[in-house]
Amino acid sequence: MADTKTKPTAASVEDFLSAVEPAPRREDARAICALMQRLSGEAPRLWGGTMVGFGSYHYRYASGREGDAFRIGFSPRKGALVLYVMDGFPGHAALLDRLGRHTTGKACLYLKKLADVDLGALEELVAASLRHMRELYPEG
Repeated sequence: MADTKTKPTAASVEDFLSAVEPAPRREDARAICALMQRLSGEAPRLWGGTMVGFGSYHYRYASGREGDAFRIGFSPRKGALVLYVMDGFPGHAALLDRLGRHTTGKACLYLKKLADVDLGALEELVAASLRHMRELYPEG
């Protein structure tokens, strides 16, 4: 069975964020980092070299595949700021409707810039995702 490549590293989150270009994406990444740290109560860790994650949980699929992942996180990619948040919880669609300009993928939320979204709705979405993850995967 293949080993997952996305693992926590000892690399500096601050060094990673300082290298994000362009500057507006860097500032958005720092704002998301602060938001997720405040909501999770966890220190940020660099996962896989390009993702900043908060907390962790262990998963095991029916197929037997298992591993560890962060509960919430983000990656300041070239095309968008990608937030890794769980979906499928009550009120998820309503929060996305309030959010503003965004696109979604499987457990991913893509934002071009924070100025395009309702920050209150974003905070509620991240907090609800975190609660949902804690229900699905209780902490130790």
